[in-house]
Amino acid sequence: MMQATLAESRPSHVRLIAVISAAHFVSHYYILILAPLLPFVREAYGVSYTEIGLALTAFNVVTGALQTPAGFLVDWLGARVILIIGLLIGATAFVVVGMVDSFWVLVAMFGLAGVGNTVYHPADYTLLSQHVPAERIGQAFSIHTFAGMMGSAFAPTSLLMMQSVWGWRAAFIGAGLFGFAVAAILLLVRDNSPAHAAAPVAKASEDKSAEGWRLLMTAPILMNMFFFVLIAMISGGMFNYSVVALGALYGTPPAVANSALSSLLLLSAFGVLVGGVIATRVSRHAWVAALGLAAMALTAALVAQFNMNTVLLVLVMTAFGFFYGIIMPSRDMIVREVTPPGSFGKVFGFVTTGFNIGGIVSPLIFGAIMDHGSPRLVFVAVAAFALLSVFTVISLPKKPA
Repeated sequence: MMQATLAESRPSHVRLIAVISAAHFVSHYYILILAPLLPFVREAYGVSYTEIGLALTAFNVVTGALQTPAGFLVDWLGARVILIIGLLIGATAFVVVGMVDSFWVLVAMFGLAGVGNTVYHPADYTLLSQHVPAERIGQAFSIHTFAGMMGSAFAPTSLLMMQSVWGWRAAFIGAGLFGFAVAAILLLVRDNSPAHAAAPVAKASEDKSAEGWRLLMTAPILMNMFFFVLIAMISGGMFNYSVVALGALYGTPPAVANSALSSLLLLSAFGVLVGGVIATRVSRHAWVAALGLAAMALTAALVAQFNMNTVLLVLVMTAFGFFYGIIMPSRDMIVREVTPPGSFGKVFGFVTTGFNIGGIVSPLIFGAIMDHGSPRLVFVAVAAFALLSVFTVISLPKKPA
């Protein structure tokens, strides 16, 4: 069984956090791979937006359906080997997209990439939870999340750059080679961790599947998944619909609304780093998350209620993003606290499926709000979901029954 390289020394911890964060960077890079290249792909194949949307649907449905089983595999076979396999699957899928001139192959490869996408959350959090010292785990989670956000930010510019020089097919191939490179780096990480660090995985390999599912059906785990659904609803509403809602509600120019959103996203990334420091120094992670969520509810309500000038709008939206970032490491620590040793893969795989559920539901809710001409309700709904999250996180059971 292959395990991650982790000596007890600090340099090993830093190397592990770096390589796992690089994998998380790749995962978010791949999630956004189609968005900047969509016009070129659509023109090349002569398909509608609905038809090309099948590729994204295939990616998300496969990820949502298989992420929890991937978590079981992580606990059974080891996180490192599963993470390498996931990287190779995703990278291969996108290289094939670039090399094969077929729209339906593209759709199928996005489905295959969804298989690769299932491994990141269960494998990453398992490796970090098992091998990073307790006094550093909050910061490790924050750096991991920050790297994912940077992957999202880096994807559009780099993909369009490759497209402008070599064409969209080469951009897909280049993205695939990037995944192969990170997999190769991870493969070079050798197993020199002490025996007691490997024990939880050995124990997990003996768990029966039925026992694992019983764990996932306990109240703390189910409530955590619901918490992740709510966070996905909050981000789905604010990230995807704030620009159009501001334009419809206040006549905010697109340039101003997009600047406010960009500031929100940028500060959310840096808020994650601040949240990591807080999570390292504070043990009451649920209350940190609750306070951050309450601040998000307040800022969303302010946007719903007041027609602000440009500077004030950017400041309020930026504050929302900063608090959104701050809660992320505490969110991950809350899940870790209720997870028995040897079950990190299945638990993180299961609860983060909440992101997929929220990602499916939120466009239906917020799209309907906009279609019915009620843009103010976009921000009201975001505030409401944030308040519901507050009550959810402070009432989370501490341990599985």
